[in-house]
Amino acid sequence: MSIDRLPRWSHTPQSVPDATRAIKQAIREQMSRHGRSIEGVIAEAEQFLQNEVEDILQTRRDGREVWPVIQFEDIASGRMRAADIEYIRRRGCAVVRGTFERATAERWDGEIVDYLETNQFFEHYRGPGDDFFETVQSKPEIYPVYWSKAQMEARQHPRMAATRSMLNRCWKYESGGRLWFDPDRDLLYPDRLRRRPPGTTSGGLGTHVDTGTIDLWMSERYQRAFSALFEGDFASYDPWDASDRVDALTYPGSTMCSAFRTFQGWTALTHMAHDQGVLHTVPIPKAFGYLLLRPLLDDVADDDLCGVRLSRTFPVNEQFHKILTPALSGIPDVEPGDTVWWLCDVIHAVAPVHDQKGWANVLYIPSSPWCEKNERYAETVREAFLAGRSPDDFPEEHYEVDWVGRFQAGDLNGVGRLGMGFESIADR
Repeated sequence: MSIDRLPRWSHTPQSVPDATRAIKQAIREQMSRHGRSIEGVIAEAEQFLQNEVEDILQTRRDGREVWPVIQFEDIASGRMRAADIEYIRRRGCAVVRGTFERATAERWDGEIVDYLETNQFFEHYRGPGDDFFETVQSKPEIYPVYWSKAQMEARQHPRMAATRSMLNRCWKYESGGRLWFDPDRDLLYPDRLRRRPPGTTSGGLGTHVDTGTIDLWMSERYQRAFSALFEGDFASYDPWDASDRVDALTYPGSTMCSAFRTFQGWTALTHMAHDQGVLHTVPIPKAFGYLLLRPLLDDVADDDLCGVRLSRTFPVNEQFHKILTPALSGIPDVEPGDTVWWLCDVIHAVAPVHDQKGWANVLYIPSSPWCEKNERYAETVREAFLAGRSPDDFPEEHYEVDWVGRFQAGDLNGVGRLGMGFESIADR
């Protein structure tokens, strides 16, 4: 394959500017060998994106929801329509109504408060351990807590497992004789929680992607995963193809994701109105391909990737990505027990809010299907879980080491034992 001609780095390049210049020139030359120019490829991509943006705008004008809305009972009963699955694939996001019963979600919300207060979290809180949420003004809002009973019960709940399986099956997860991931077994990736109180004024989070940084262009497996793009064939790029993605190398950063996630997600513990600083996405999965191609145009400095930097989220902005911003679409109102999902590569943001009405509390729970990469990370997750430490992907804050009421190994059900790697499929 011609992709093998691209330079690649198995670890962070010693000189990122030099590596950036080299990889951009190599990709342009590779496109030329395939009879394509970056200008022509960008024009093709922008025509596709313009059509998608107009469809999203028309959907809004018609008073219809841009976000797919699925009823959990349809998942549980196997009544989901093929058209629903296809709409999720087109938009790259979904709200699943009633993933958990309302009473269960509200109980978890109360139990988290008890867990924090019993262990005197506020008396010992040392401030944010990273600057990923530097535009958030209420402190704390993102809580560095991972092992509460509420979080773990939600991660291992059979209703969560059924929802993740449905979403994972939107992907192409088997090809070339290889099962890239198991759609029905999850890592139970541990993440933080958010509690945003009434009256909050917050700057939100700007449009970005969390997938990776310079490694997306410079590491071997990402180059293979995005080979169609780097050969100038935007039409053949499939954002739902897991081939090589599960093996992709992530360059180290202060806060990163060592796991492969098909979808990012959160579980609502409170009612949240659509105009109260909620999640927005650009619901066009193939837009990620445009983000990877855009730095190759001549209006971007040779040593720049449209502002992409190590240890930061992948920025999406008016300067380079203006065609996409009209499509930014917020979630509908959600209730306790609903879950919200967006494809790992989808552009997203959190809207600012002034004098928020009511609480806005969520558990961050993604879909991280079992694969070799996630199995390796599960080893560190088990160690952190048993010791009550912060997981390796997050700042070393370790608040819960001595906390009372922490979820224990004996509390794991079958889903949890598989997801944490305490048990394998072969053991059953």
